[in-house]
Amino acid sequence: MKTFILTPGLIAIAVLCGYTASAGVTDHAKVAVQFETDAYYVSPTGDNSNPGSLGEPWATPGFGSRQLSPGDTLIILGGRYSLSVFDDCIITPPSGRRFAWTTIKGEAGSPPILAGSENLNRAVDLSGRSYIWIENLEITNDSGALFRDGIAATGDPSSHIVLKNLDIHHLDEFGIDIGDVSDLKIIDCTITHCGFGAVGGPAGEHGGWRNVRIIGCSLSYSGHYYQGGPGPGPYDRPDGFGIASSSGPIEIENTIAEYNRGDGLDSKAENTYIHECFVANNSCDGIKLRGGGSRIENVLVYGGSDGNPGVTPWAAVVIGTDDTGAIFDLINVTVDDATGNNHLMYVQYDQPNVPINLTVVNTIFRARGPGSQIYLADAVNFVMGHNLFYFPGSSMILQHGSIRDYLSTDVGDLGPGNLYGNPLFVDPGFGSDGDYHLQAGCPAIDAGTSILSPSLDLEGQPRPQSDGYDIGCYER
Repeated sequence: MKTFILTPGLIAIAVLCGYTASAGVTDHAKVAVQFETDAYYVSPTGDNSNPGSLGEPWATPGFGSRQLSPGDTLIILGGRYSLSVFDDCIITPPSGRRFAWTTIKGEAGSPPILAGSENLNRAVDLSGRSYIWIENLEITNDSGALFRDGIAATGDPSSHIVLKNLDIHHLDEFGIDIGDVSDLKIIDCTITHCGFGAVGGPAGEHGGWRNVRIIGCSLSYSGHYYQGGPGPGPYDRPDGFGIASSSGPIEIENTIAEYNRGDGLDSKAENTYIHECFVANNSCDGIKLRGGGSRIENVLVYGGSDGNPGVTPWAAVVIGTDDTGAIFDLINVTVDDATGNNHLMYVQYDQPNVPINLTVVNTIFRARGPGSQIYLADAVNFVMGHNLFYFPGSSMILQHGSIRDYLSTDVGDLGPGNLYGNPLFVDPGFGSDGDYHLQAGCPAIDAGTSILSPSLDLEGQPRPQSDGYDIGCYER
């Protein structure tokens, strides 16, 4: 065990992992903390009879991972590693401890490639593990061979896991497949072309997903690859993110979910917070929320049908729950759809008699096709203020179950500050990238409210920029 002086960088890591320094600590303060830091190495030219040093590295990541003790670091040097034998080739690190995390990371500047074959079920197994940090790896198949999950934890519950700077792609099942976890962070990862979905897992048996943050990731093209081909595989709705019920909280920030053959982001967890995200051109629903206490904020949702212009039954936003009195918020969101004959947003469509509370503020709803009105079930209690609606293909903009239909001329009856008019987006997209910044003359400019509005927009620009707050995810 070695004693280190915490630099500002180490302080940042400690904070990320949930540790706090004593009161009065500054960037120049020195705090002694105990860390175990023995480092071992794996190289394509190594030998498993070696001691695992930099000069005499081991040969295989799976073997190396099983030699570690809590607090050790395994550095996988650049190169290609074939994973094919169960379970010799699977990385199975031991759990660390609070101040002695077990770390497995690729060589800086030269991420190793873990290439799976022989229908191996996973590259990394974290079932029942705690205090694990995995960083800077590429995980994919070996020249089109069968290979199922990238990182999995589907047995005993896991906790205190950090997955950072991972490139996981072209797998037959999940990029990340987890059932029960507490304190999981997925940071700056690109997870694409996975047959069953980018990030998800089975229904949890020990509380599901709790205290999870997904930051700066791309969760895209799920279902566009399967067993060496372009897909789809047997799973008909692979999501960018899809998890079963839990108490949460779940936070998804600064993340892209696009061109998935299922939903973009589908969270059944309570207390889900989705913000500063792009959700575009997914085959099914854009964002789906099932747990109360959830919010969508500073998010752009557009496109659909995986770029196919045909009519689908899916919606840009879906909210539905069995929890009476659940609360859902949409704040400074921009929603656009082009196909029509599908509701732009469904709320409690399948649970029409379960009362919930919906707040929608500073949000733009545009639906270019016919029959795209928003649907709220009778039991939905809603507050809507300072929103902009534009439904040129429909006379109706919102249907409140059997209670009332709202036409474009009734927009003021929905609440204070609501408007009807063309949002004048720079370049709307469908099946392609879109530019949803506001042009001069847009009625959303300076028409929003400061109440509930975040201080920054989707791009991190301060609100307001001029005389008032803008409606939508972008502040002009």
